[in-house]
Amino acid sequence: MRMTLMAMALTALLTACGGNAASTASTNADTTAVAATAVATFDADSAWALAQRQCDFGPRVPGTPAHSQCATWLMQTLGQSCDTVMLQTGTVTAHAGMPNPLTIKNIIGIINPDAAQRLLLLAHWDTRPWADNDPDPDKHGQPVMGANDGASGVAVLLQVARHLRQAGTTLGVDIVLVDAEDMGNHDDEDSWALGAQYWASHPHVDNYKPLFGILLDMVGAPDAVFPREYYSMQYASGFVEMVWRNAAGNHFSRNDGGAVTDDHVFVNRAGIPCIDIIDQRNSDTGFCPAWHTTSDTMQGITASTLGDVGQTLLNVIHDLEQ
Repeated sequence: MRMTLMAMALTALLTACGGNAASTASTNADTTAVAATAVATFDADSAWALAQRQCDFGPRVPGTPAHSQCATWLMQTLGQSCDTVMLQTGTVTAHAGMPNPLTIKNIIGIINPDAAQRLLLLAHWDTRPWADNDPDPDKHGQPVMGANDGASGVAVLLQVARHLRQAGTTLGVDIVLVDAEDMGNHDDEDSWALGAQYWASHPHVDNYKPLFGILLDMVGAPDAVFPREYYSMQYASGFVEMVWRNAAGNHFSRNDGGAVTDDHVFVNRAGIPCIDIIDQRNSDTGFCPAWHTTSDTMQGITASTLGDVGQTLLNVIHDLEQ
């Protein structure tokens, strides 16, 4: 993702503030069970372990063995919790410096495929090939591990799927793990979110129309701040309010954030309202210090923050079920 110049100015205004399913399923069909009346408690430690597992493969740069191995693991892991898992492959054009055409892999998990009311959940699973924001110029050519910028959002969604498998839900949920989000050139908006752009043009279901979508990006830092991202408010302010009303923990800020070119922008342009829960800071980049650096490792994320974001999603799903 990238922050626009306008957005970087807006982030100077940001301050952190408080944020103002029954039996275990044995078959895929069991996800149609009626949801429990109480909201499940999100397992933050399991989410952290899922983030660690992704990083165990190394940087997940498209076209590398680590990327291929992680894709296989993600398919298997989603398959344990979802009724259907799909691998969407396609070719896209990356900016100069990458092999072209580039093959991307979007991984899609579907829960309750026949439910009419659906929620879209997204995160990108790839990592940036270059640590071009690292304070050490000698490291700019090294790939980013992406514990926060990549693994954190995916881990939360994988764990949400586990909870829904265990508790059951009446809601249809589509989990889309998009590829090649973080290969962009800062001078070219359309060079970002290549997997999301491909999915938006080739949705996994014809005439796909969920209620709305929630994108998770960089949701693991201990001091994370999630303001109301600009494009989210422009396209889907009512859904921002609904999610923030269900927020857990103290990371969700009611201050207005900057405009981030992220996967949700292209989902919104496809006619699906989608919001972005993303860590924004009052900094030169508008993001957390580890963004696009070699310091984006598991030492920089905590189970507590993952837990607050995961609990927020479970709260939202419970709200939609009522």
